[in-house]
Amino acid sequence: MYIGGIDIGGTKCAALIGELQDGGIRPGARVAFPTPATPEAALAQLAEALSEAAAREGISPEALAAIGVSCGGPLSSAEGRILSPPNLPGWDDVHVCEFFTARFGVPCGLQNDANACALAEWRFGAGRGTRNMVFLTFGTGLGAGLILDGRLYAGTNDNAGEVGHVRLSSHGPVGYGKAGSFEGFCSGGGLAQLARTRAHEAIQRGAPFAFCPDMAALDSLSAKSVALAADAGDADALAIYAECGQMLGRGLSVIIDILNPEAIVIGSVYARSEHLLRETALAEIRREALPQAVAVCRLLPAALGDAIGDYAALSVGANLLAEAK
Repeated sequence: MYIGGIDIGGTKCAALIGELQDGGIRPGARVAFPTPATPEAALAQLAEALSEAAAREGISPEALAAIGVSCGGPLSSAEGRILSPPNLPGWDDVHVCEFFTARFGVPCGLQNDANACALAEWRFGAGRGTRNMVFLTFGTGLGAGLILDGRLYAGTNDNAGEVGHVRLSSHGPVGYGKAGSFEGFCSGGGLAQLARTRAHEAIQRGAPFAFCPDMAALDSLSAKSVALAADAGDADALAIYAECGQMLGRGLSVIIDILNPEAIVIGSVYARSEHLLRETALAEIRREALPQAVAVCRLLPAALGDAIGDYAALSVGANLLAEAK
């Protein structure tokens, strides 16, 4: 059984084919291109790209059983509409599912990227076999996708899982418009802010960090550059990651206490730097969360790696078919 996947991003779009087989999915032919200036042009090009991907896969577009679309929010998954995402100017009330269903004659599902990635890790990645799982993006920002009682939970209007907006401290890096938010401490951009603040303080004390010796070096600090310094044994870089890990544990404790999941799967920065964050996060979880809930919850790095965007779009289609049974 074949599924079409559509991944819509602020800078690039992709269309691909996936084949469901033995409880898994095989991502197949893929066509990617820079995101066009208008939604009308983008949808037309995506439809052509999906037909081209099908041809490369050796099937006709009519062989598709469903199409899944992953896109940044806000959106209405129930109505298949994209609603003015900040990274997609001009995409105002775009009926994306209606377009693809009319073009290809198959059901089409739409989810925001965090929910789509949650479906991917739940069905085909680290969360496979669970009934209650939380996925955290931990990339440029911090969002969550919630799998509760064996189903994706998107909330009343697709705003469930916006954990990055939760304030963990009255002071701290700014994320999601809030100083001290979960996203402020636990995202690539937030880690860079935290590193710049700590490095700036050290320079003013006259004891600059080795990986940031002066003010000119502040702007180049990133989650990756600090991780490289930490991996080389730099104590100041290790301390920055420990601070991030502590706040990660604090945020996860709230999730564990409220949702009682079997697993929390974390992507991007955490998946790459688990060795710098895991133990500090777990120590905070043990201090803050209910012991009975902690005992049944596993903390796991995302398993799908750089391919998660493809799996995410395909998983929206696979989920549509599974829920229709």
